[in-house]
Amino acid sequence: MSAAKSILFLSAVLMAAPSHAQPDRVQKGLPALIQVAAGNSVVLEARAKGTITYACRKEKEPLTTYKWIVVGEQAVLNDDECKEIGTYSGPPARWSVDDKSFVNGSQVAVSPNGAKNIPFQLVKSDVAGGQGLLTAVSYVQRVNTQGGVAPSKKCSANNEGDKVEVDYNAEYRFWKAN
Repeated sequence: MSAAKSILFLSAVLMAAPSHAQPDRVQKGLPALIQVAAGNSVVLEARAKGTITYACRKEKEPLTTYKWIVVGEQAVLNDDECKEIGTYSGPPARWSVDDKSFVNGSQVAVSPNGAKNIPFQLVKSDVAGGQGLLTAVSYVQRVNTQGGVAPSKKCSANNEGDKVEVDYNAEYRFWKAN
């Protein structure tokens, strides 16, 4: 194959590759739906330990259906040495760290992680501010989730308005554009 044909072939292969197919070690094995596009790099990985508060509420359609919905989330963010470095709260989703930087975001995608764990999640930054680690963060991934699913207790007219806190653990990865 000539050099020109080789370059054309390589260009076609690279153009055909999906933008989320990043060879980065932190994305290996993750569902494609929650992978961050090439051109971004991880700037912080934090472990979260927290609770998700669910409330039993009546659905809008049909009005006879009841469902556990998320009404609050809170977690402590820790570094690799288990030192507290910040917090997470929601909804709406907000991460902040001790250097006073923060990021607020909106969910882009989720991917299941088993029946007993909340799903993996990809969040796009709406606002990232302050001067520190989270300044200019573009995406946040929630991976390695444990627990946090809605209560198994029945949600009905008999317990409408009840709230239940459920423990969860996860890892949050914060990404910035290169």
